[in-house]
Amino acid sequence: MVMLKFVIFCATAIASPLWAQVTSEDFVRDVYGQITRALDLSGEMTATMPADTSDEPIAEILRFEPWQMLDDLFRDDIVLLMRHGPTDWSKRDATDVAPTDCGNQRVMTALGQRQMQELGTLLVANDMTPGRIVASEWCRNQQTLAAMLTGMDRVDPFMMRGVPVETFSEANLLLSLQGAPNVTALRELISSWDGGDGMGPMLVITHYTNIEELTEFSVYEGEILVIDPRRDNRVLGYLRLKSSGPDVGHFDPEVVKAD
Repeated sequence: MVMLKFVIFCATAIASPLWAQVTSEDFVRDVYGQITRALDLSGEMTATMPADTSDEPIAEILRFEPWQMLDDLFRDDIVLLMRHGPTDWSKRDATDVAPTDCGNQRVMTALGQRQMQELGTLLVANDMTPGRIVASEWCRNQQTLAAMLTGMDRVDPFMMRGVPVETFSEANLLLSLQGAPNVTALRELISSWDGGDGMGPMLVITHYTNIEELTEFSVYEGEILVIDPRRDNRVLGYLRLKSSGPDVGHFDPEVVKAD
């Protein structure tokens, strides 16, 4: 049996919580997740792959804010509301393009797919394994899902077996062709999540416009908002890769240039 190990560092000593003592008969690799306090309000998650394998090191760092959200991150009844991963903004969606017409819509970059693989690894290595995954039909969302599952498999190829993975048309791009007419069904999906008897948090991979309509938050590509259904879908905070930044499609050009 291999133990998945977590280490938390901050200014004061913290007793190791129960979620830090995770074991599984299925683990075949010794992957170290580590959580550190980066600034007064934020923390960072890293993952270290075993040195005796050919696995490439994890280059990305997953930042979360606020630090006070830490305990909530390991609840099964939260929802991880995520925008799809980084895309190629040199190509825009064709007019009236169908969600599954990948040749005529904006899709993920090769770098974005690698980043989403590492995001999947970082989540699972730090014990944030989804108990249910729901994704938009759009190609960039399905690519995000596939990349994240590949990254999760790097930690444990058996962990995601049996986890429900669903395509949900109501998570499609808001008001577009074959898109969601509103966010009512998506809001109801989030509100109804109760953890599924210890299954783990629900991961929902949708779009900028849907998330903005639901929460009034502007999110980067690949960013995750942590939602608490028990508190009227309150946004508790965010998780995003340290390398992420604003995109030209939804942020002021001056902000993008500065980033």
